[in-house]
Amino acid sequence: MEALSHTDVTDREVMQELGHRLRALREAQRLTRVETAERAGLSRRTVSRAEEGHNPTLLTLVRMLRLYGRLGALEDFLPEPEVSPMAILRDRRGRSGA
Repeated sequence: MEALSHTDVTDREVMQELGHRLRALREAQRLTRVETAERAGLSRRTVSRAEEGHNPTLLTLVRMLRLYGRLGALEDFLPEPEVSPMAILRDRRGRSGA
């Protein structure tokens, strides 16, 4: 599948493509929508709507991608957490026995 350019497509088109990709992942796993729903803890309607590009929630995406073994696909959206300055200070105090 070719990459989507944010300047060339509408939000609706992006959502439709996301739905198509979710369906392709499900079909590659040889799962029905009912099986996907049961295994992911979702309703069949939720799975259907996600595959139709009807604005699935992030939780729906996480559950479906986890089931398909593709949760890592979200890595680009979840940068490594930075350690806060307060956590560093607490760590230093803990090591010095203060």
